[in-house]
Amino acid sequence: MTNLLIRDPFLAAPFRLMDELMRSTGNGNRVTGFTPLVDVHETEDEYLVRVDLPGVKADDVNLEVNENVLSISGSRVAEETGQAQLVERPYGSFVRTLTLPQGVNSESIEAGYQDGVLELRIPKPAEQKPKKITIGAGKKAIEK
Repeated sequence: MTNLLIRDPFLAAPFRLMDELMRSTGNGNRVTGFTPLVDVHETEDEYLVRVDLPGVKADDVNLEVNENVLSISGSRVAEETGQAQLVERPYGSFVRTLTLPQGVNSESIEAGYQDGVLELRIPKPAEQKPKKITIGAGKKAIEK
Protein backbone atom coordinates (compact mmCIF):
# COMPACT_ATOMS: atom_id res chain seq x y z
CA MET A 1 0.00 0.00 0.00
CA THR A 2 1.33 3.44 -0.86
CA ASN A 3 1.03 6.65 1.10
CA LEU A 4 -1.43 8.78 -0.86
CA LEU A 5 -1.57 11.96 1.16
CA ILE A 6 1.52 13.98 0.28
CA ARG A 7 1.30 17.66 1.05
CA ASP A 8 4.29 18.68 -1.07
CA PRO A 9 2.86 19.23 -4.57
CA PHE A 10 6.35 18.96 -6.09
CA LEU A 11 6.86 15.34 -5.09
CA ALA A 12 5.98 12.76 -7.74
CA ALA A 13 3.21 10.71 -6.15
CA PRO A 14 0.14 9.03 -7.60
CA PHE A 15 -2.24 11.08 -5.47
CA ARG A 16 -1.31 14.59 -4.40
CA LEU A 17 -3.19 17.01 -2.24
CA MET A 18 -2.80 20.67 -3.14
CA ASP A 19 -4.52 23.15 -0.87
CA GLU A 20 -5.88 26.39 -2.16
CA LEU A 21 -6.64 28.55 0.82
CA MET A 22 -9.14 31.32 0.18
CA ARG A 23 -9.00 33.36 3.38
CA SER A 24 -9.34 37.04 3.98
CA THR A 25 -9.95 38.95 7.12
CA GLY A 26 -13.17 40.90 7.20
CA ASN A 27 -14.54 43.05 9.99
CA GLY A 28 -12.52 42.68 13.19
CA ASN A 29 -11.21 39.17 13.75
CA ARG A 30 -13.74 37.34 11.60
CA VAL A 31 -12.28 34.85 9.18
CA THR A 32 -14.11 34.65 5.86
CA GLY A 33 -12.90 31.35 4.49
CA PHE A 34 -11.76 28.01 5.79
CA THR A 35 -10.00 24.82 4.82
CA PRO A 36 -12.06 21.67 5.41
CA LEU A 37 -10.21 18.65 6.78
CA VAL A 38 -9.66 15.77 4.35
CA ASP A 39 -8.87 12.08 4.86
CA VAL A 40 -7.72 9.87 1.97
CA HIS A 41 -7.65 6.09 2.33
CA GLU A 42 -6.62 3.46 -0.18
CA THR A 43 -8.20 0.04 -0.58
CA GLU A 44 -7.40 -2.64 -3.10
CA ASP A 45 -9.97 -1.28 -5.57
CA GLU A 46 -10.44 2.40 -4.81
CA TYR A 47 -9.46 5.60 -3.03
CA LEU A 48 -11.88 6.81 -0.38
CA VAL A 49 -11.88 10.56 0.28
CA ARG A 50 -13.79 12.05 3.21
CA VAL A 51 -14.15 15.81 3.63
CA ASP A 52 -15.52 17.36 6.84
CA LEU A 53 -18.04 20.09 5.99
CA PRO A 54 -20.12 20.69 9.13
CA GLY A 55 -22.84 23.26 8.61
CA VAL A 56 -22.48 23.18 4.82
CA LYS A 57 -25.51 22.14 2.78
CA ALA A 58 -24.94 19.57 0.04
CA ASP A 59 -26.33 22.08 -2.48
CA ASP A 60 -23.53 24.51 -1.49
CA VAL A 61 -20.75 22.05 -2.48
CA ASN A 62 -19.34 21.93 -6.03
CA LEU A 63 -17.28 19.04 -7.47
CA GLU A 64 -15.36 19.41 -10.73
CA VAL A 65 -12.66 17.39 -12.52
CA ASN A 66 -10.39 19.17 -14.98
CA GLU A 67 -7.23 17.54 -16.37
CA ASN A 68 -6.89 14.98 -13.53
CA VAL A 69 -7.50 17.63 -10.84
CA LEU A 70 -10.56 17.19 -8.64
CA SER A 71 -11.77 20.46 -7.10
CA ILE A 72 -14.06 20.53 -4.09
CA SER A 73 -15.41 24.00 -3.42
CA GLY A 74 -18.29 25.77 -1.77
CA SER A 75 -19.21 28.02 1.10
CA ARG A 76 -20.65 28.06 4.60
CA VAL A 77 -22.93 30.99 5.45
CA ALA A 78 -22.50 32.81 8.75
CA GLU A 79 -25.46 32.87 11.09
CA GLU A 80 -26.07 36.42 12.22
CA THR A 81 -28.13 36.25 15.40
CA GLY A 82 -27.58 39.03 17.88
CA GLN A 83 -24.35 40.66 19.00
CA ALA A 84 -21.37 38.27 18.62
CA GLN A 85 -19.56 37.64 21.90
CA LEU A 86 -17.18 34.97 20.61
CA VAL A 87 -16.69 33.82 17.00
CA GLU A 88 -14.46 30.78 16.43
CA ARG A 89 -16.32 28.86 13.75
CA PRO A 90 -15.04 29.91 10.33
CA TYR A 91 -17.39 30.60 7.47
CA GLY A 92 -17.11 31.73 3.88
CA SER A 93 -15.59 30.07 0.84
CA PHE A 94 -13.40 26.99 0.67
CA VAL A 95 -11.51 25.11 -2.04
CA ARG A 96 -9.63 21.80 -1.80
CA THR A 97 -7.96 20.25 -4.83
CA LEU A 98 -6.76 16.69 -5.32
CA THR A 99 -4.54 15.58 -8.17
CA LEU A 100 -5.91 12.23 -9.25
CA PRO A 101 -3.67 9.31 -10.24
CA GLN A 102 -3.12 8.81 -13.97
CA GLY A 103 -5.80 6.72 -15.62
CA VAL A 104 -8.66 7.47 -13.19
CA ASN A 105 -11.98 7.64 -15.03
CA SER A 106 -13.65 10.77 -13.66
CA GLU A 107 -17.05 9.48 -14.85
CA SER A 108 -16.81 6.61 -12.34
CA ILE A 109 -16.30 8.80 -9.24
CA GLU A 110 -19.19 8.45 -6.78
CA ALA A 111 -20.11 11.13 -4.25
CA GLY A 112 -22.31 10.95 -1.16
CA TYR A 113 -23.08 13.43 1.60
CA GLN A 114 -24.30 12.63 5.10
CA ASP A 115 -24.08 14.37 8.47
CA GLY A 116 -21.76 17.08 7.15
CA VAL A 117 -19.26 14.62 5.63
CA LEU A 118 -18.68 14.45 1.88
CA GLU A 119 -17.55 10.98 0.81
CA LEU A 120 -15.97 10.34 -2.59
CA ARG A 121 -15.22 6.87 -3.95
CA ILE A 122 -12.63 6.99 -6.70
CA PRO A 123 -12.07 3.62 -8.44
CA LYS A 124 -8.45 2.76 -9.17
CA PRO A 125 -7.38 2.36 -12.78
CA ALA A 126 -7.00 -1.30 -13.79
CA GLU A 127 -3.22 -0.98 -14.14
CA GLN A 128 -2.86 0.26 -10.55
CA LYS A 129 -4.74 -2.59 -8.92
CA PRO A 130 -2.38 -5.10 -7.33
CA LYS A 131 -2.05 -8.37 -9.20
CA LYS A 132 -2.04 -11.53 -7.15
CA ILE A 133 0.26 -14.34 -8.29
CA THR A 134 -0.57 -17.82 -7.11
CA ILE A 135 2.07 -20.43 -6.47
CA GLY A 136 1.33 -23.71 -8.17
CA ALA A 137 2.00 -26.87 -6.17
CA GLY A 138 4.64 -29.20 -7.61
CA LYS A 139 5.75 -26.86 -10.40
CA LYS A 140 9.33 -25.71 -10.73
CA ALA A 141 9.82 -22.08 -11.62
CA ILE A 142 13.56 -22.40 -12.21
CA GLU A 143 14.91 -25.18 -14.42
CA LYS A 144 18.59 -26.07 -14.42
